[in-house]
Amino acid sequence: MGSLEEARELFYKDRYAVLSGIEIDEVGSDHVRCSMKLTEAHRNAYGGIMGGAIYTLADFAFAVASNYCKERPTVSLTGQASFLSASKGSILYADTRLIKDGRRNCFYEVVVSDDTGRDIASVCFTGAHIER
Repeated sequence: MGSLEEARELFYKDRYAVLSGIEIDEVGSDHVRCSMKLTEAHRNAYGGIMGGAIYTLADFAFAVASNYCKERPTVSLTGQASFLSASKGSILYADTRLIKDGRRNCFYEVVVSDDTGRDIASVCFTGAHIER
């Protein structure tokens, strides 16, 4: 397993995640934690956090978890988000959990929570392992 610094260096190339303010906080063999400090740019017309911002955080966490220090690259096949509640916090966290890693596909659940401890969304991803 590589280091946190190596993961940050590699995924710094993901420009949209960088522009969104997403950071990699933890990397492990089957778990990744990313965070995003919320700004006015993440808010919708009603003052809530845009669903797209929440999904972007979850998608990036999935990308790191399914690609970092893996034998083959992985691309998203499907992503299904269930938005559970509005955030009252100032930071969002995305924690990944590997459900299954098969020969061709993988399945992850990403739980997005905020710094008040509230679960904000559950996002499930199916990924396809591809050849380099």
